[in-house]
Amino acid sequence: MAGPAAAVQRRVGGQLRRFGVFLVSGRFPGQEDAGVLRRTVLAAEAAEAAGFDDVWLAEHHFMPYGVCPSAITLAAHLLGRTERIDVGTAVSVLSTTHPVALAEQWSMLDAVSGGRLRLGVGRGGPWQDLEVFGTGIERYERGYAESLDLLLAAATGTVSANGEHFAFREVPVTPVPGGKPRIVVACGSAASGSVRLAADRGLPMLLGMHADDDAKAATVAAYGGPGGHVSTVLCQVGDDAAGLVRRTLPGWLADGLGAHVPLEGHPSPSRDPREYTDLLCEMHPVGPAEDCVAKLETSLRRTGVSHVIMFVEASGTPEDTVANIARIGAEVLPALRASSPAAPGSG
Repeated sequence: MAGPAAAVQRRVGGQLRRFGVFLVSGRFPGQEDAGVLRRTVLAAEAAEAAGFDDVWLAEHHFMPYGVCPSAITLAAHLLGRTERIDVGTAVSVLSTTHPVALAEQWSMLDAVSGGRLRLGVGRGGPWQDLEVFGTGIERYERGYAESLDLLLAAATGTVSANGEHFAFREVPVTPVPGGKPRIVVACGSAASGSVRLAADRGLPMLLGMHADDDAKAATVAAYGGPGGHVSTVLCQVGDDAAGLVRRTLPGWLADGLGAHVPLEGHPSPSRDPREYTDLLCEMHPVGPAEDCVAKLETSLRRTGVSHVIMFVEASGTPEDTVANIARIGAEVLPALRASSPAAPGSG
């Protein structure tokens, strides 16, 4: 049964604030991958119980930064474990995934879930994934737009290709799509070519956790204004939230960032884990509930993005992750929704 938050969504329309959980499935030092994935499932179920609108799943290969190699597969599982909440991929990497196969998976899950699946797509990076899966640096450097257009075309029910990276006769997509996919496009900065790609196709952007409010506002301006964009933040609630994040996050970041293996001729990530953790604590809602509300209110106003998804796994443990989700749902979301410009009676 749909909860009251979903009912409000239907009544109010486009400008209503939306809040989701962003789950990276990061392996913190000393953890086993199976336990990490079970933590992700528990967190998604907790997010639905806490009143979040959606949950988004990251996708990575060959590294502890994230041990979910297929966001669409884990999304399928979570759609079966939940009833109301939307589930999204953040992101499905088009440089290593066949876009028509992704469209088939979306169409099937869209049908069985009643339309609760969202697709985030991205170009990925120049990593060893391209070598392992055989798509190569060419797909990464020149094939992103072609892949995205094929995904959109396949969602209409039939698709053919005669391009640089894909060529095949027309085929029907089964199951027949029941509507258009709700797609967001990962965009790293205002200068990214992905911004124009998204804008030209009328698709909203997914803005990363690495960017501050000014950078996100600049990216929205480069796009051409509001358009259903999604902003990623770190959110940890508690009097000692910043201390907890500073104790736990650098170990995960050190292992995760250090495991990126680039193709020859491309640089490795070079962030210092502790400096990056300090930056995230400064930029994002980390602290007592009232401080988190104030920080998010400021971000919503400055960026013009009304859909926020929150990285909530900074503790690394299932118990603390679920507790953080519950506190956000009880102490942060009600205040943000009450002050929403689009809330009933606010106009």
